[in-house]
This record gives sequence, C-alpha cells and structure tokens, in this order.
Amino acid sequence: MQITVQKPLFIVFLGIIASVPIARAIEARDIVRNAIDHWRGVASVGEMTMIIHRPDWERTMSMRAWTQGSDKSLVRVTAPQKDRGNGTLMLDNSMWNYSPKVNRVIKVPSSMMGQSWLGSDFSNKDVSRADDIVDQYTHKLLDTTTADDQKVYVIESIPLEEAAVVWGKEVLRIREDLVLIEQSYYDQEGILVKKLEALEIGEMGGRIIALRQRISKVNAPDEWTEMQVQTMNYDVQLDDRLFTLANLRNPRN
Repeated sequence: MQITVQKPLFIVFLGIIASVPIARAIEARDIVRNAIDHWRGVASVGEMTMIIHRPDWERTMSMRAWTQGSDKSLVRVTAPQKDRGNGTLMLDNSMWNYSPKVNRVIKVPSSMMGQSWLGSDFSNKDVSRADDIVDQYTHKLLDTTTADDQKVYVIESIPLEEAAVVWGKEVLRIREDLVLIEQSYYDQEGILVKKLEALEIGEMGGRIIALRQRISKVNAPDEWTEMQVQTMNYDVQLDDRLFTLANLRNPRN
C-alpha cells in the first residue's frame, strides 16, 4: 500500500510566498532586457542630432549610427565639418574611437568607460548601450505606476559585487510598451548623480521610441546633453564588414 505524506499547510504557504520575489525578479530582468532590445532591434540604422548645452555656449553635432545584435554598433559624426569623421566602434565588450585629425584609432580601456563621450554628458558606457545592466545587475520591481495612459514599471538595478561598474545602483522607469522614460544613476553612497529622461516619445521606423532624450547632472542642471532621433530604420540587412576597425578608419558607407 502506498502511503502519501501530506505537507503541513504552513510549509506549502511558505513555498508559495518564497516563489513570489523570485518571479518578480525574473520579470524585472526581462523588462529591462526587452526594453534594450526594443530600442536597438535586431539591426538598425539611424540619424541623430546631439546638442551639448552649457550656460555660456551650445554645440550641435549630427551623426549616423548602426547597430547589429547586442554586441555591434558604430557611430560616426557627420557634421559640423570640424568634427566630421569622428567615430566610435563597439564590438563585443571593446570600444574604439577614431579621430581623423590625428588619423588614429584608440581603444578605450575599461577604466575610461565612465568618461565623457565627445565632450557630452553621455559617458562612453552610455553610448555603448552594453548589456551589463542586464547581466551584471540584480533587478527588483519597486512599483507600478501610470503615465500617459501607460503602465510604468519602476525597477531598481543593483550591480553584483564582482561587477566592474561605476554606479551603486540605477533606477529605471520603463513603460509597458518598452519605452525607457527615465534612468537615474546613484553613486556608491546612494546619492543621485545624473538622470536620463525621455522628453518626447513617438513612432519611428515602425515602433514607438524615445525621440528626444536629455541627460543631466543633479548638481549642474544648466548643463545637459540632448539626443534627438531624426530617422530610424529597424531590422535592416547590414554587412559585417561595417563593424570593423578598417571601416572605422576608412568608411565604405
């Protein structure tokens, strides 16, 4: 005769409770991952304008960008003339900058990923849009709110102990349509340092994306950088030779 041992009710209850935070953690990580994938697509080509604003001056640059998968991207400045040809290549976990003035390709060491990109308020890490925030952070769904008739997920992302990252934590606000509307960066003491905000959202390339984003430091609100998307095409066919050091130095496109 087979004997069935019944688990005490409180053990079953505890098992259910324990599974809830695990499920929420998985959901939060998936939301972050899907938001990144939504922004870049399988492959994309876009044109952007970057405005660097300071209290006593303002600088504007036009650029073209290509991405393929999660590990390949290229950004090239097209205007003004004095900056034309400057480029940045991201390949796997490496990053290179090219300056036509000195005709040199320089690899960016990991220690400088937090430094300014092209003199803007975006860091090299911001531009690379690497998957570190997915793979090297733990994610927690803090809250679910509503904005513009969209559900918004508030997610706290904390780096793993062994992760080589600058920030103590990041807090993301992601709409249910996967548009990142805000990303707040905190230092190791938990103090808010800078914030990326979506100022305009609309349709481009067949999907809803942030058309205008501004990043600024908390202690210098009059200093900011805006990235404005002019055109964007997704799921295009790109030649792998586009994402090479040779093409970074001598463009074929």
